[in-house]
Amino acid sequence: MQQVVFENLGKIDYKQAWDHQEEQFEKVMQNKMTGNGDLHYLLFCEHPHVYTLGKSGEGSNLLISDETLKRINATYYRINRGGDITYHGPGQIVVYPIFNLEAFGITLKDYIHKLEEIIIQFLKDYGISATRLNGATGVWLDVGVLGLERKICAIGVRASRFVTMHGLAFNINTNLEYFSYINPCGFIDKGVTSLQKELGKSIGMEEVIAKLNNLFAREFDIVYKK
Repeated sequence: MQQVVFENLGKIDYKQAWDHQEEQFEKVMQNKMTGNGDLHYLLFCEHPHVYTLGKSGEGSNLLISDETLKRINATYYRINRGGDITYHGPGQIVVYPIFNLEAFGITLKDYIHKLEEIIIQFLKDYGISATRLNGATGVWLDVGVLGLERKICAIGVRASRFVTMHGLAFNINTNLEYFSYINPCGFIDKGVTSLQKELGKSIGMEEVIAKLNNLFAREFDIVYKK
């Protein structure tokens, strides 16, 4: 069992959260390289409207101009995670695990599988059947049903020497209109949804955070440090 420092950053600017991630990543990496024991962080937050493009993504998947970005009060960053373009905004819970995977004894593929499983199990508690899509990360609904496949949680990570950064973005009460300004994760033939849209009602973020905390603890066999 690994001990993890949990931080709820609340509503925070994307760049500010990214800088904080980098700081915690360096602490975890330093601990690992000096043999000072295992250190892990789990960060939860919400961001103002922002689009982020992964290092292998195509800039053309952002479908709007700088002027339109300003009009819709959104920002745009090219960042160092995997994956293509995605959106973060109010009503979406973003989770950044900064884990030393070697301490957990798992591969990067195992890690991503566990992130997906957490969301799949979360949705099951609300009566929503979700699964994975071959050839794509994240959690999806109605996989294999032409015209109905839609993503509810995006996943994009970076790992250096098996220490992770970035993570998942789970649409809870998200304004889905903002996804119309991009090709989400590079797809042009698949939709995006939220927990609110699927249930027909909004869900409190405190409830979401508590459930996700429990699922992370169970899936990764962790205990939270006081």
